[in-house]
Amino acid sequence: MPALLTSSRPAPSGSPAQSWRSWHRPLVLFSAVMAVTAVLCAVGLVVDDRVLVGAPVWAKPLKFSVSFVAYSLSLAWMLSLLPRGRRLAWWAGTVVALASLVEMLIITGQAARGRRSHFNQATPFDSALFQAMAVTVVILWAATLVIAVLLLRTRIADRASAWAIRSGIVLALAGAAVGFLMTRPAPGQRRGVSKVIGAHSVGVPDGGPSMPLTGWSTTGGDLRIPHFVGMHALQLLPALVMALTVLAPRFTRLAHDRVRLRLVLLASATYAAVFALVLWQALRGRPLVHPDATTLGAAGLILLAAVVGTYGSLRTAAPREPGA
Repeated sequence: MPALLTSSRPAPSGSPAQSWRSWHRPLVLFSAVMAVTAVLCAVGLVVDDRVLVGAPVWAKPLKFSVSFVAYSLSLAWMLSLLPRGRRLAWWAGTVVALASLVEMLIITGQAARGRRSHFNQATPFDSALFQAMAVTVVILWAATLVIAVLLLRTRIADRASAWAIRSGIVLALAGAAVGFLMTRPAPGQRRGVSKVIGAHSVGVPDGGPSMPLTGWSTTGGDLRIPHFVGMHALQLLPALVMALTVLAPRFTRLAHDRVRLRLVLLASATYAAVFALVLWQALRGRPLVHPDATTLGAAGLILLAAVVGTYGSLRTAAPREPGA
């Protein structure tokens, strides 16, 4: 992370150039708890052979805990970049950690009981737990929005890093918002009558044939795919800047700020297009592994634009350094 902000201008207070000890401590602590939870859930996969909605009962808490590790550490680092509004940012980060903890307690507790955590209306207790989890998700999203606004207003010395962070957190908010689409009643479900209200899959029931590890549907659309893609822009776009910084000594063009900025902006636009594509594909009830001609055509256009844009970004002569 420290290599992200390399510039001739001084790094702002709270930048990654400072020690990791400046990272948001409640989020770092929560990520550590989630790392331990992931290990325990992995053990559960080995010793507990129960299956719930077509997947091992401990698969969902394992995936959520791993995802929360990455999400929380990313936010903890980004909050250290803020030179202003640090008190508000600290509280927003703490709210994210607490809301996420409550959500994970419900998911893990329901897994231990062998019950669905999401969309479960089978009993008043199950329904109350899902409603509580829905509230925590809204709170988590709103707190992340506060952090996003603070980051969008923060001046970061390295422009490529700044835009990677801004694009990453905006896309993460969009990805998280996809979760709200899952709470709509699926065909055949009726509020107050059905034991399950909401679904991950589109066009097919939850729990059908699925991809290994992810559990994403192979016969219909799956809203977890755009949810995943959007959320993890928070890690992947800043990681791109890190990669460009590491490669800069070997490839001289990457040493120029303007070239790195162009590549990051291109990557952000491409990532947003891919997110929109997989969301559109899921809403049309099409599985990721069996795209139709329309999806393939759109993917081809995105790939072509990315290749042409990369070539143009690298080919364009970088500005000469003063005194060169």
